[in-house]
Amino acid sequence: MTYAQLDYAQQQRNPAKHLAGIAFVIIFHVALVYGLMNGLARKVVEVVKGPLETRLIEEIKKAQPDKPPPPPPKLAPPPPPFIPPPEVNVAAVQQANPGAITAIARTLPPPAPEPAPPVVQAAPRPAVRVPPVIDAKRSCAEPEYPSASRRLEEEGTVVLRFLIDTDGRVVKSEVESSSGYARLDEAARNALGRCQFKPGTVDGKPEQSWASLKYTWKLQ
Repeated sequence: MTYAQLDYAQQQRNPAKHLAGIAFVIIFHVALVYGLMNGLARKVVEVVKGPLETRLIEEIKKAQPDKPPPPPPKLAPPPPPFIPPPEVNVAAVQQANPGAITAIARTLPPPAPEPAPPVVQAAPRPAVRVPPVIDAKRSCAEPEYPSASRRLEEEGTVVLRFLIDTDGRVVKSEVESSSGYARLDEAARNALGRCQFKPGTVDGKPEQSWASLKYTWKLQ
């Protein structure tokens, strides 16, 4: 039997040494795991994080302009409000210094022209109307009494409304109020058609106009 085999056999017979070796191996593994979880992991994170931060800083530096932008242009201040000059008492200045009235007159602005008076249009003059002249005795012949009405002793008063043309002739007539007998009304209309009147006028010019005439039929 060799020395190595004897030594191994002695170690197997000594259990205390065997437990110590196992404990050492366990402690060594625990320490190794703890070191890996704390130190080595942190170093790995720092190693990975370093290039990222460096790259971000470089990109930010590249994005920044080399020169600051020019300042915005300054706006011009608004003009001061217009203040009208105070009125000058010419009489007081002339009394205090008679020679200054010419200088004051030159500096004062010329007076504003007075507005022209409004043009008043004259109202149109109303037309002057003159009615026709109705004179039956001068303009009309005496109507003939109808023989049948005379025989039947028919009497009455008829009112005729008629239109006189610009030459004075009757161009239209109608019975406005009857005498009660158609023969007497028609005889009056026929006699009126032969009349000649003076026409009415507007501003001196002849114009057609309406008129009325009353005629009374009475037996004598």
